[in-house]
Amino acid sequence: MIINGLMFLATVLLQKYNVDLVNILGLHFFASDLFSPYQIVTHMFMHGSFMHIFSNMFALWMFGSMLENVWGPKRFLFFYLSCGLGGALMHSGITWYQYAAIMKDVNDYATHPDVASFASLMARHDWLVDPGKVDQFVQAWKSAPDASEFASASVKLAYQLPSNLADIPIVGASGAIFGVLVAFGLLFPNTYLYIYFLFPVKAKYFVIFYAGFELYAGFTGAQDGIAHFAHIGGALVGFLLVKYWNRNMRGNFY
Repeated sequence: MIINGLMFLATVLLQKYNVDLVNILGLHFFASDLFSPYQIVTHMFMHGSFMHIFSNMFALWMFGSMLENVWGPKRFLFFYLSCGLGGALMHSGITWYQYAAIMKDVNDYATHPDVASFASLMARHDWLVDPGKVDQFVQAWKSAPDASEFASASVKLAYQLPSNLADIPIVGASGAIFGVLVAFGLLFPNTYLYIYFLFPVKAKYFVIFYAGFELYAGFTGAQDGIAHFAHIGGALVGFLLVKYWNRNMRGNFY
């Protein structure tokens, strides 16, 4: 928690000097020129906003403290980092799938560029472009459909799509936090959690519902801007580790 807090403070302070720590320490896709191996670890200690770090650290304090009491600090640290790495791996795998699909679309377009196909391509991947600038380009091309420079320029713009995807950094301890949450639900399944401090629900049901929502959001694109599959990856690693560690302790649950 201290490291996360210090990194967030450094991020805010260095912004005044035009130093973007999120872009430097956040995890980029390996095809990006901005990718560095150390980002696989450093992204777990970076956060994009106060609410982002507050919610993660509150959950870490609330659930992680009980797990640390059960496991001890060394095992808990190993668990926490493993879940964070699992989240990064899952997110990178999904990004690789998206990157390959976009590259195929762009390569297909580059063989026969025209204004209608360009507009369709950009519409399918509008979350990676500035829609206003794309619309201006399309309108200009339509006003001069025989100008060859538009076709070549459109191909260059199309190849920016996979680059834009690769350059998006992910930050946050959410993958590790979701692993912690799953571990808490497995070890203390009947402990009551109070949603908004009012509505009691057992930990096991809360974890199942939350995991289901993350799967839904990941596949439907709900709440864009959130790395849902990083959450799922962290939760999966957390589940597997707890099951492995407790394989001979089936009755030792609270």
